[in-house]
Amino acid sequence: MTARVVLASRNQKKLVELRRVLEPLVPGIEVLGLDDVAPFDEPAETEPTFEGNALIKARACFAATGLPSLADDSGICVDALNGMPGVLSARWSGAGDAANNQLLLTQLADVPDERRGAAFVAGVALVWSGGEIVEHGRMPGRILRAEQGEGGFGYDPLFAADGNDISNAELTPEQKDAISHRGQALRALVPHIVTALSLDG
Repeated sequence: MTARVVLASRNQKKLVELRRVLEPLVPGIEVLGLDDVAPFDEPAETEPTFEGNALIKARACFAATGLPSLADDSGICVDALNGMPGVLSARWSGAGDAANNQLLLTQLADVPDERRGAAFVAGVALVWSGGEIVEHGRMPGRILRAEQGEGGFGYDPLFAADGNDISNAELTPEQKDAISHRGQALRALVPHIVTALSLDG
C-alpha cells in the first residue's frame, strides 16, 4: 500500500520539488497537496519565524487529515535589508513573484556587489501522531543585479548560491535540490518521515 503524506501547501512548484526530493529517499511515498484532500480552515501565518509558521500549517493539516503532514515556511534574508524580507518574502510587494523581485531590485539598486549577500532559509515541519519536529536549511549566496534564467520560482532568478556564477533559475532541478534550503531540511526529515509513515501513513 502506498504511504501518504500531505504537504500543507497549494503551491504546485513546491509540491513538485518535494516529490522530487522525497520519492527516491522514501520508496513508495505519495506526497499529496492541499488540493488533494478535503478542504479545511487553513490558518494564517502569524508567527515571526519560519519554524513557527511551518508548525502552524503542519498542525492544522494533521488535525484535519490524520495523515503525516509536512509544511514549509521559507524565504530570502538579505544582509543589506537587515534580514528582510524573511518570513514576509512571499508577500513582500503584495503583488506576486514578479513584483517581489522588482521591489527587491529597486531596494538594492545602490548597494555595491560586496554588500549584496543573502541566504535562502527554510523551516520544514513534520507533524504526526507520534510528535512533531522541525528541520532547518540555509543556502547562502548573493542577490544579482538583474533576473537570470527561466527555471525555479520566487526569487530564484535573482539569487546566485555561493560557488555559483549562475542564478538558481539557471540550475537544473537536481542541481538546485542538492544545495537548496528545502532540500537540506527535507533530507534531515527523512528518518522521521519513515517513522511517521509506519504509524499514520
